[in-house]
Amino acid sequence: MSCYAVERLIALGLLLDLSGHRRYSSLNPDQVDQVAAREGLAELLDREAPLGPEQAAARLGVRRVDFEWMRRLGWIAPVSWGRVQFGASKAGAVDVPRFAAGHVDDLPGAHPEVDWAQLRTVGKGRRSPLAGLQAQLA
Repeated sequence: MSCYAVERLIALGLLLDLSGHRRYSSLNPDQVDQVAAREGLAELLDREAPLGPEQAAARLGVRRVDFEWMRRLGWIAPVSWGRVQFGASKAGAVDVPRFAAGHVDDLPGAHPEVDWAQLRTVGKGRRSPLAGLQAQLA
């Protein structure tokens, strides 16, 4: 099980972090065994799999800019942030939002007012149909 999976299980309240340290978790082995034996754990972890913004947009079949509109509209928010370093320089490190795969998968069902087929065919450089929704909410 990855560190990210443990982090998500703690965030979901399925595991209790016994450590006061912000970077390292200390877990009760008996509780870990109970969670590991839980039916449906694999499906839960699949839904909690981390996706960056590019991956989330690709999973939905939309442009990155359209996914950013979904964030602005408050339809989805990061479940956590990860530090990604580009190259060997510390100056190249950035914080990247991570989204749960299941939350991304739920977006089309949660927003039937959007013509998802049309949204998936909007060409590069074209205005996002979601920009109109922002104007309607204002």
